[in-house]
Amino acid sequence: MTRAVVLLSGGLDSTTTLAQAIDDGCEVTAISFRYGQRHTRELKSAEDVCAHYGVDHVVIDLNLSMFRSALTRDDLDVPMDREGELSEEIPITYVPARNIIFLSIAAGLCESVDADRIYIGANVVDYSGYPDCRPEFFEAYENMIAKGTKAGVEGNPIRIMTPIIDLSKADIVRLGKKLGAPLHLSWSCYNGGDLACGHCDSCRLRLKGFEEAGYKDEIGYE
Repeated sequence: MTRAVVLLSGGLDSTTTLAQAIDDGCEVTAISFRYGQRHTRELKSAEDVCAHYGVDHVVIDLNLSMFRSALTRDDLDVPMDREGELSEEIPITYVPARNIIFLSIAAGLCESVDADRIYIGANVVDYSGYPDCRPEFFEAYENMIAKGTKAGVEGNPIRIMTPIIDLSKADIVRLGKKLGAPLHLSWSCYNGGDLACGHCDSCRLRLKGFEEAGYKDEIGYE
């Protein structure tokens, strides 16, 4: 059986991506990060999703609080109800080099558990303008780890799988429903709290996706 490492934040996109990896026939190890994010609530969702599927779950502790991002700094506000198209500018919720760091650790885990692919729920259609969610980034990164890992130099390079990268948020919801993903366990809100705020970029994109897909979002909102 093919083994895969899946980056799992606990959000809608990564939960659907995990479901896709399992549907692809992979034996999955999920990896999540506690990196100083204000929305640590997502880690509970990641734990619940892994329990739902019965897959191994690794949580890595990092401290990215020195990085300039509203997700890691209390002195910066998460944008709420932004006007215009969400993808027009890179917002303050961008965490510098986050996917570069996360993918590096995932690649190391791949070599340690004999996995040959990393699944990541990146998306360029309905997204918040993050530069590390683009196809050209993943192509370059895959080339880099092919040069810098034992697996790569021995002719078994680690692949980066981005199964939802070209899907709209509505299509991601539809795919998740088709795969039977536990979307009711997922969490997307950038703000901390027991209920999702409904006003940050991530909440707005999620709500828009469910509405356009014709489904009710089953998580709680303020």
